[in-house]
Amino acid sequence: MSIAATAPAGLAVPPVNPMLTSPIMSTLVRLSIPNMVAMLAMSVVAIAETVYVGSLGTPALAGLALVFPMVMLQSMMSAGAMGGGVSSAVARALGAGNVQRANALAWHALVIGVVAGVLFTAVFLGLGKIIYSILGGSGPALAEAMAYSNVVFLGAAGIWTMNMLASVIRGSGNMVIPSALLFSASAGQVLIGGGLGLGIGPLPRLGMAGIALGQVVASAIGTIVLLFYLGSGRARVRLSPSSTPLQWSIFREILSVGAVACISPLQTVLTVLILTRLVSSFGTEALAGYGIGARLEFLLIPVGFAIGVACIPLVGMAIGAGNVERARRVAWTGALLAACTIGAVGLLVTINPDIWSRQFTQDPNVLSAANTYFKWAGLSYPLFGAGLCLFFASQGAGKVLGPVLAGTLRLLVVAIGGWWLATIGAPAWSVFALIGFALALNGLAVGLAVYLVPWGPKKA
Repeated sequence: MSIAATAPAGLAVPPVNPMLTSPIMSTLVRLSIPNMVAMLAMSVVAIAETVYVGSLGTPALAGLALVFPMVMLQSMMSAGAMGGGVSSAVARALGAGNVQRANALAWHALVIGVVAGVLFTAVFLGLGKIIYSILGGSGPALAEAMAYSNVVFLGAAGIWTMNMLASVIRGSGNMVIPSALLFSASAGQVLIGGGLGLGIGPLPRLGMAGIALGQVVASAIGTIVLLFYLGSGRARVRLSPSSTPLQWSIFREILSVGAVACISPLQTVLTVLILTRLVSSFGTEALAGYGIGARLEFLLIPVGFAIGVACIPLVGMAIGAGNVERARRVAWTGALLAACTIGAVGLLVTINPDIWSRQFTQDPNVLSAANTYFKWAGLSYPLFGAGLCLFFASQGAGKVLGPVLAGTLRLLVVAIGGWWLATIGAPAWSVFALIGFALALNGLAVGLAVYLVPWGPKKA
């Protein structure tokens, strides 16, 4: 007999939230697949943009290399860090059955996106030339960097708001709509950026500015689509600014997770810059070999992101419902899935590094450097994947400080260890070993933080 049949007459029975009862592993896989498709599309965009820019000449390629870390920083902050804080807050509200608060969180997330986007615009339009000069830009390369940067960061508010609104929908447990939107936006970015950058057909040839405009226009359209969707009433969460006064307590709930998590992308970018400088001291071949290895890691991050973002609503709703035990099972299950998926790639390139390295070069010295890199770093990939997934799961629980401190530990190990290796004149393989050790240590530290930090009382 059903619960509804046994309920007293006239008493409404709240529907069971499937995110609180469904099998964890199968649900994680189902939620992760749309995210992986969207992340794959974004990777294709990065490749296409590189091809477009390459056709504009070497100074343009060098200029893109200067701006790309900053563009990635914005993406990681808006989609992963602050976006994770938004998804977490929405999921916890829905898990507690408080739809009204979830609606309020959506409006506050939009405001945060607009403000953060305006801040990025102000920083990079005002200080961009100084930043890229510090990174080594000069002459034609710096001019090309500024042509791209000034346009892409002029539209920062659209990029931030699109990612904030997508995160609201993810927090409700719907991965299909934001993934389909991001996939479509990626396709639009390739078409618009290529058309305006290279002057295809009747379109003007705008060079670097045109390629950057592709992302700005696609993100603006994506934001408009998500605004209509969240305002239409078809989503589980509704965007209704007129009935939701701004409250600091709601901003604080998002920022207490999202703002702290934003430290992690900064640490990641700084770590990459330090490692690049360290490896470059061993010559062009070593740097090229490291670049081949690092490129694989950047392609694996979206896999961890896809699984980790799928964990956020499952963890958040369980926490909101008071079911801490289920929340932790979700976190460890996601970590296992990410460790096996990313670890399998690590094992493959450790055993047979040429399967990846020879896609980019046939130079024996570069191949030797890349293969040495994978020998030391490849076996740390399971812990790398698990740590990445647990970072997002911790966002779902609203307990992100421990994983952020783990990233700080990795940064310190790389900075101090790299400085020591440089002072003693250590060989290149020792830096690659340091990279692998730091990746593994970060994963272990994140796991320890999740294990030790209480996520709340167990459900009675």
